[in-house]
Amino acid sequence: MQAYLVCAVPRSGSTLLCEMLRDTGVAGQPLEHFETLRSSSLPRQPRQYFEEAGLPRIADLLAPSQPGAPSNEPPEAWRTRIRSEGLGGNRVWGGKLMWGHTEDLIARARALPGLAGADLERVLHVLLDDPQLVFVTRRDKAAQAVSLWRALQTQSWRAEDAPKAAAPVYDFAAVDHLVRQLESDERAWKAWFARTGKAPFVVTYDQLEAAPAETVATVLHALGLPEAVVSVPRLSRQRDELSEAWIERYRLERGQAA
Repeated sequence: MQAYLVCAVPRSGSTLLCEMLRDTGVAGQPLEHFETLRSSSLPRQPRQYFEEAGLPRIADLLAPSQPGAPSNEPPEAWRTRIRSEGLGGNRVWGGKLMWGHTEDLIARARALPGLAGADLERVLHVLLDDPQLVFVTRRDKAAQAVSLWRALQTQSWRAEDAPKAAAPVYDFAAVDHLVRQLESDERAWKAWFARTGKAPFVVTYDQLEAAPAETVATVLHALGLPEAVVSVPRLSRQRDELSEAWIERYRLERGQAA
């Protein structure tokens, strides 16, 4: 099995990249196989992004968290499922991992034989046969945080999704918290790469936005995968006048606060 892992933080363009890689038919199934948490069997919920923020009023702007139920999936069954879910017909495994999910991944993997006390590098080596790495990054953290804040409120992660909540509202403290969280998670990825000597192939949001098909073709080449037809999904751009206004407002207010 040949494996690769897309390392990312939310709203970086990683979903588009992974969907396009999957659609080539030669790059496995690079989905978020690690997004469901052991404690709830659910993905991270909007209010959980702010648990450490000390901003109680933010909860009123977000959907209530669902309790879920702790996962009772046996460790070996979890390992088998993860390896199966990401595998394509050509024996290439693809997946995506957010830094915010690494702690949960490590805790699950440590329940496997021989992995007690293992760190992330050891977990990936044993679980995924030492996968190649792709790192997706977005330079404009204000825009990234605004995009995330809107999605958390509306629970609409792409323009085609119907909003599941009322119209979003701007909140400086919420956006600022997300900016710092995104910056922290990205620093953590970079520190881990440096500490372990990993050299991921880097893809930027700007590259992906400007030339999506060409960018995916370069990723396939970097991973040593066969050339393939790269189709670009017909997705509407989520960034609109409201986003632009919030981004400018946030920059102005952050400058004033500094």
